[in-house]
Amino acid sequence: MHLHANRHSRRFAAVAALAGLAATSALRADDAGDTPSYLPPSNEVHLLAQFEVNGQKEKNVYTVQRSATATKTDTALVDVPQSISVITRELIDDQAMQNIGDVTRYVPGVGIAQGEGNRDTPVLRGNSTTADFFIDGVRDDVQYFRDLYNVDRVEVLKGPNAMIFGRGGSGGLINRVTKQANGRAHREATLQIGSWEQYRGTLDFGDKLTDAFSYRVTGLYEDSNSYRDGVTLKRYGTSPTFRYDLSRATTLRFGYEYFHDERVADRGISSYQGRPLAVDPSTFFGDPAQSHVDATVHTAFAAIDHRINAALTLRNHTRFSTYDKFYQNVFPGAVNATGTTVAIQGYNNATQRDNLFNQTDLVWDLDAGSLKHQILTGLELGRQVTDNFRNTAYFDSVAPGTTSIQVPLSNPRTTIPAVFRQSATDANNHGVARTAGLYAQDQIEFTPHVLGIVGLRYDRFAVDFRNNRTAVELDSTDEMLSPRAGLVIKPAANLSLYTSYSMSFVPRAGEQLSSLSLTNRNLDPEEFKNYEVGLKWDIRPELSFTAAAYRLDRTNVAVTDPTDSTKSILIDGQRAKGIELGITGRVARNWSISGGYAYQDGEILSTQSATVKAGARLAQLPRHTISLWNRYDLNRDWGFGLGAIYRGEIFASTDNTVRIPSFVRFDAAAFYRINDRIRAQLNVENVLDRDYISTANSNTNITPGSPRAFRVSVTTTF
Repeated sequence: MHLHANRHSRRFAAVAALAGLAATSALRADDAGDTPSYLPPSNEVHLLAQFEVNGQKEKNVYTVQRSATATKTDTALVDVPQSISVITRELIDDQAMQNIGDVTRYVPGVGIAQGEGNRDTPVLRGNSTTADFFIDGVRDDVQYFRDLYNVDRVEVLKGPNAMIFGRGGSGGLINRVTKQANGRAHREATLQIGSWEQYRGTLDFGDKLTDAFSYRVTGLYEDSNSYRDGVTLKRYGTSPTFRYDLSRATTLRFGYEYFHDERVADRGISSYQGRPLAVDPSTFFGDPAQSHVDATVHTAFAAIDHRINAALTLRNHTRFSTYDKFYQNVFPGAVNATGTTVAIQGYNNATQRDNLFNQTDLVWDLDAGSLKHQILTGLELGRQVTDNFRNTAYFDSVAPGTTSIQVPLSNPRTTIPAVFRQSATDANNHGVARTAGLYAQDQIEFTPHVLGIVGLRYDRFAVDFRNNRTAVELDSTDEMLSPRAGLVIKPAANLSLYTSYSMSFVPRAGEQLSSLSLTNRNLDPEEFKNYEVGLKWDIRPELSFTAAAYRLDRTNVAVTDPTDSTKSILIDGQRAKGIELGITGRVARNWSISGGYAYQDGEILSTQSATVKAGARLAQLPRHTISLWNRYDLNRDWGFGLGAIYRGEIFASTDNTVRIPSFVRFDAAAFYRINDRIRAQLNVENVLDRDYISTANSNTNITPGSPRAFRVSVTTTF
């Protein structure tokens, strides 16, 4: 334990720690720095992790040893037969991360797509997703941009894991573990100022009110411009949480979040002759004044954890969320054959969704002769109500009914007013989805050197769908079995070799519950099968190395029957395979790192349309990516950071006609502790000020990367 305090503070901390141990017969699982705050109490003895002294917590903790996300049980990561990357709060702060796109930069095997300028769209093992997001293990699946102001850490699981999470998660998923009341004092505020008039402030405040009752409030406000002309961002949120220890065996947690994000929908630039257009990175295509995004999220949760006895733990988590999302965009299309004009078109879309989920888990620790079992059984119930309404942009001042106009490439912004109204095919839908999932999992210790995990989940997923525009009503019911199996061999306590198999499904309503039709409602769900072998090595408690090789197959893809255009058939869709290497933690007492390498190869297995043909490479999947972040502390007060990212060439879409060039980017940081209460840092993105393409959504929606950018942050504890 490294405590940055004077001699008297160290003595006080040691006395306080001993007093705390004497006052209780067992440490709580959520008091350990490596364990998420939403875990139930535990009667096991846990090693003390970091704690605060004079408001200063241990620095540069980039690695953790345990997680509850992948198994729903408090398990050492070295014992989990699945590739998992954990981005700690310390790494988030050191890199001044703000969003999911920032999180993915140094995660091997994970990328980020543009998301049409209105939503998070990570690419996990070749699969783009807008729905595979979870918060404290519960689904958070509406399309919007998430912030990290109330996040303790982010866990990226690679490969499907429907046995734990249910449908979706085709290439993996992202789970945000939130900051919650935990009986300790939290008093921290950060002010950040950056290039292009970025202003951002965050707050983390909490304490005990009584020995049994504590609270914690996190908050955010940001008002920023961008290197992209006309692009602005404003967001704000607050998340109060509470914890009440009803008894030594029972804990109640509850809380609420309000979050609002509004910005200009920026869909980047177009391409010409197979390459992104060579224009200034600031150039906006379309009309920023008619392109805006608004997302408002209200979330309330209540969770109760009860230890029945030394072997049995019962927990229940209920979460209700309402989402109100609207976006409108006037954006670029294709460039004409002579390279002189670009098409501009537009639409808007509104989504309202109410999510209600309840999860009940029973965990049983059982010794059966020479075998040790940790058995999980659970029930998840969910109800999602979605309304979706879309309008097409008409440029009637050009000519009545005009949906696409041409503007010169020399001036690709337009101020021609658009009128938004429904076309004959625009969505006006209402849907209700009901989920019931039963699951059981057994983590088996055959010997201290041989571990196994087997699990099976049954889901019944029913959708009632109404097209309000045509008055057509549809329904669909899918019953899905999701198996999971893994074997872990441990030559040493800190080293494991594993192999695993898992499956997941995406029902015909789609990941956003919006695509049900007469032709697909009776088709079997798409299937995703993952085969993986890997190695995990905790070189030291503060330094971990991981390696994984995988193959992920997507089947049951629906395409039009070539012999009968009124029917659909199911075919094998795609295959992704690759190798992922990661290293995270502290190399020396004053040197911390996080990074990795990924080789990825993905291809379309069967022709699916005129533009998606067999043999094509998967979109936005680079063959090679390399990243490495370093933080080096010269002394107690000064530290420096240096990061490098390489991403290989990618295709913007599966038609493989537009190539996005490879790039190398360097980032840097400087850290200064002004005194025991105040610290400052400077982050520089794209230090060498190189031109590059950061993300893409299609052949005509491509986002240039940021020029050199500066962020200055000041954090105070009080």
